Amino acid sequence: MTLPLDERRPDPRSLPLFASRARRADAGEEHVGRPARPRSASGLHAVPAGEPSGTPTPRRATGSEVDWELVAAFRSQASELLTKQLGGDRLHLDKAAQEALGRSIIVELLEAAAADAVTAGRPSWTPVQQDELAQAIFNALFRMGRLQPLIEDDRIENISIVGFDGVWLDLADGSRVPGPPVADSDQELTDFLTFLASRSEISARPFSEAQPKLHLQLDDGSRLAATAWVSPRPLVLIRRHRLTEVSLQDLVDRQALSPLTASFLTAAVRARLSVVVAGAQGFGKTTMARALCGAFDPKESIATLESEFELGLHEMPDRHKIVYAWQSRPGSGERGPDGRQSGEFTLNEALHDSFRFTAGRTIVGEVRGPEAWLMVKAMESGSGSISTTHSVNARGAMRKLVTCAMEFGPQVTHELATRKLAETINLIVQLDMEVEELPDGTERRHRWVSEIVAISPGEKDLGYATTTVFDAHEGRVAVAHTLPDELRRLERHGFDLAGFLTEARSSGVIA
Repeated sequence: MTLPLDERRPDPRSLPLFASRARRADAGEEHVGRPARPRSASGLHAVPAGEPSGTPTPRRATGSEVDWELVAAFRSQASELLTKQLGGDRLHLDKAAQEALGRSIIVELLEAAAADAVTAGRPSWTPVQQDELAQAIFNALFRMGRLQPLIEDDRIENISIVGFDGVWLDLADGSRVPGPPVADSDQELTDFLTFLASRSEISARPFSEAQPKLHLQLDDGSRLAATAWVSPRPLVLIRRHRLTEVSLQDLVDRQALSPLTASFLTAAVRARLSVVVAGAQGFGKTTMARALCGAFDPKESIATLESEFELGLHEMPDRHKIVYAWQSRPGSGERGPDGRQSGEFTLNEALHDSFRFTAGRTIVGEVRGPEAWLMVKAMESGSGSISTTHSVNARGAMRKLVTCAMEFGPQVTHELATRKLAETINLIVQLDMEVEELPDGTERRHRWVSEIVAISPGEKDLGYATTTVFDAHEGRVAVAHTLPDELRRLERHGFDLAGFLTEARSSGVIA
């Protein structure tokens, strides 16, 4: 864990022990704009009658609110002391041991500050207040600071932040509600993101005016994307994947696809067809990719290549016994004679290394740019690959992938990219989503498979041919449409061919 030593924070002992907000609370003043609420057993405040029951509210300290400026100052001091004490033993202490050491440092700092306050005749903390402050400092040092209560709330799926006070929460039931501020200022939010990026154990990443974007996997597997300095306010999106060890049957139960479609996709995976899952951001592409991987043989060796770990197959030993997982890493500092920054590790290098591990399947996670060509190489090296990409429809996904592959270099021409993609991709699974506005003003989201298109090499002018296997039906879950002859072999792998033909006839596709 890398902890910075140069954070410019005031000495905690020079600050008052209670922030102005805490003093207002002690004086009996209410929180601005909202009366105090009783707390529920879960730690969230009870919701008064007439307010949406799904709205999460921030946790408050008992009798006062946490002074976050003080938390930031103590975090800086604790970070410096921890770094000094770890010294050369950093690699010999596991995460639990480092956190235990951090807790002892925090307790010592608080006890020393409390003793100084008593000596100086200033009011000190109550035991409850000191415990709450200690936990807040620990969360800022090792967890997600003021975001931690939101990260721990199982109801929350995504956290969208535009500035420190522009917070929206996507809940597991599909609704979207406002959330509490996550800092006292945009600068505080940006400072915390910089600290967060530097302390990553897996892959520390730069975040500064020189490198104003950040992509990071958090300890719980959530994915964070952030931008600052090039936008009016800092922007953050935290995507929490609640459905990790998910199956296609789970998605059937959630009405995201029909049992017949699940039968087809399961057979396709077992027959080692290569699949691209397409859809807009937040449509459930990663969840669908995990569900497809759930149809693999548990003992099959898998290589995953991702810019940030997101699929998490290597964290599912009961489902996937052998997973070789690679994550790219940006470099830092000046570029060397080869044009590369120190410490840089690319997906291209990861793919090259993966060939030595004789993986049965190689998966390039999300395809947004030149990694489309790496996806082609992965699919050529072993059948049955799975990837995801952003697109509004399946045919648009093919056009986008051609463009992305050409970004790999001038040697990848339009004709070459088109031909290779047509030869390697077998199916595109397109996802759709609908946002429903509820009477209370919140929103609910519904996701489903809207179409599945088969890809095959085609005529010279286009380069590939498409066949709609499942098509959207009245704007909802796709139904049977047209099955290419070469896909009838999927019946040997468990596909309900008779059910497909029956459904296609009932929908009027087959006379």
